Amino acid sequence: MRAITLLATAVTMLFFARPLGAQDASHNPADFEKNARKLREAAIHKLDPQVARPAPPRDHLLAGRYPWKTGIVSTVFWIGSAEKGEDDHGASAWDPKWKMHYGGFDDPDPRKRHHFIPASFVPRQNPFYIALPYNDVAEGVTKPEAKVVIPWFQETFVADGKSVCRDRWLAIRNSAGKVCYAQWSDCGPFGSDQWQYVFGNEKPRPNLNGGAGLNVSPAVREYLQLQGTDVVDWKFVETKEVPHGPWALYGDNNPLTRPGTFQPPSEKNPAESRANSDAASTQPAAKP
Repeated sequence: MRAITLLATAVTMLFFARPLGAQDASHNPADFEKNARKLREAAIHKLDPQVARPAPPRDHLLAGRYPWKTGIVSTVFWIGSAEKGEDDHGASAWDPKWKMHYGGFDDPDPRKRHHFIPASFVPRQNPFYIALPYNDVAEGVTKPEAKVVIPWFQETFVADGKSVCRDRWLAIRNSAGKVCYAQWSDCGPFGSDQWQYVFGNEKPRPNLNGGAGLNVSPAVREYLQLQGTDVVDWKFVETKEVPHGPWALYGDNNPLTRPGTFQPPSEKNPAESRANSDAASTQPAAKP
């Protein structure tokens, strides 16, 4: 019935669109049918993708463009592994050489970290990263629902197959109300197709991690003082809304990093530089 309706609509559009008295190819039955088919295909294309746009929460106007998602179970993940030669999370959903581009193993052991970064090197990407269970790209092609469900799609889309989600900023809030900011750098936990949760009003799907819907990096865990599994709130934010903080210090993928805003420890002896920094920070301020 739908196909018949579309065909009838196409025929009607073709009839009224033809100028009166014009002697064109539409007088030929074969050409008439061909043109009608083209109009029908165009009408069907306008109907796709058939995805219901997520309805905003009732408090949308009060909460801003991106409202908080509350009571979300979070777990900790990290880039790489201490063991070499194994499947060690060296790749992300968007970067097959994530570990190399980051600079190495983002060791989650608190004893091997310093000021939210690994003690052994200065990361080349933002150590404040997270993962959400959605990817807008599959097999090198932008998913059909992406242009409907992603709020910022139209303003950020560049080319088919190029993610508009990668490196997007989030605010994460712990139970005490402290807020941390991080970039969306990978997909998970447990899947990459939950747009109904990521952009809509649904909760994360049940999974082996207690229904976790957000993975956070060791830096986020440290800043918010989270447990390995915890409960947080989160929301998307625009880059201009992100305040200055430790999430603005590192990363060639970080739009907040500016030349001269941070001097990394000396590569020759990073441990000594950090020790000097710690010593300086414990000295009492000079009296005027």
